[in-house]
Amino acid sequence: MKHGKKYMESAKQVNRETFYEIEDAVALMKKTAVAKFDETVEVHIRTGCDGRHAEQQIRGAVVLPNGTGKTVRVLVFAKGDKVSEAEAAGADYVGGDELIPKIQNDGWLDFDVVVATPDMMGVVGRLGKVLGPKGLMPNPKAGTVTMDVTKAINDIKAGKIEYRLDKTNIIHCPIGKVSFTEEQLIQNLNTLLEAVVKARPSVLKGQFLRSITLSSTMGPGVKVSVAKY
Repeated sequence: MKHGKKYMESAKQVNRETFYEIEDAVALMKKTAVAKFDETVEVHIRTGCDGRHAEQQIRGAVVLPNGTGKTVRVLVFAKGDKVSEAEAAGADYVGGDELIPKIQNDGWLDFDVVVATPDMMGVVGRLGKVLGPKGLMPNPKAGTVTMDVTKAINDIKAGKIEYRLDKTNIIHCPIGKVSFTEEQLIQNLNTLLEAVVKARPSVLKGQFLRSITLSSTMGPGVKVSVAKY
């Protein structure tokens, strides 16, 4: 992959052999983010898990204390009085069966998170082939299948993010924007790492967190020391 001049200049400031303490890593990541827009700050956590085994899968959600800096559009599948509850809580879209053809046939995907009440999962299940590959399928572990739609929507709007293993056993998560203060990013990163450490599968032997890398959307990766974890 060919990188531009700005990236190459930024990359020179990062020592690829060094594992930085969180505070130093965040400061360096901010310093090397030179895009003209407010880049998203991402963390990539390589684990010792083998996601091919169900008991080593990791999936959960956590509310970042300072949010993500992104406006999240929430779609809620509900019926009865849960429809008005979802609307009152600030859901961007609320519906039921009538949304199936819109998503399946028209390719409508103007939402970032899907919440569903348990009694609607039969309907939502029909969208598995569309929502599944995009990571949008509601899941009880992530708190997106629930009767308490008000809490689910409030948490998501406040900065709730989901973490899960990808096919290479790495967790990728946004933890804010470059415009956030170092303090805010450190708090968000620590909150996420604490949640991931708690989610360590009990059957896992050996080192759990193999590496942590911090980066902005267009910036170079900065390695974070995993010693304290």
